[in-house]
Amino acid sequence: MPAEAVVERLTEQIAHEFAASQQYLAIAVFYDDETLPRLAAFFYAQALEERNHALMMVQYLLDAGASAPIPGIAAPQNEFGDVVEPVELALAQERRVTDQINALAATARQEGDYSSEQFMQWFIKEQIEEVATMDDMLKVVTRSRENPLLAEEYLARESPGQEAADPTAPPVAGGPL
Repeated sequence: MPAEAVVERLTEQIAHEFAASQQYLAIAVFYDDETLPRLAAFFYAQALEERNHALMMVQYLLDAGASAPIPGIAAPQNEFGDVVEPVELALAQERRVTDQINALAATARQEGDYSSEQFMQWFIKEQIEEVATMDDMLKVVTRSRENPLLAEEYLARESPGQEAADPTAPPVAGGPL
């Protein structure tokens, strides 16, 4: 069974991941409303990815013999001043999640919970990719602030975040058997 401090931090992280998912849904809806379908699709996919991260953590707790209560979350930001602001928020969120994941791994190490520390390694690697992708996206939307269709063209051409499924990813609760 994971160390109690790890279970507590992981439960908090589940809330952070669900909150990130909700925030990405709000961003996707904003772009959908602005008739920017590729930006919307990018953030709908990000929302699903964050949801799955939460459910990976739930599955880990269940597999490790711990309870996995689903925490509540605050409402996401739904209003944005322009097409750049949502991506600025997303990059800040990814940087914050990176700090949270690193702290969680550090807690596992401090507690001598090597199974949980090993579990967190995949998320550490994932966060490097997430921050890099969102940093690139911010550069693109900033350059195309006056003509967001340029960002749409970039997404059509480059398809960031559309990589194949990672076979080393932890299983998702409720996923295929």
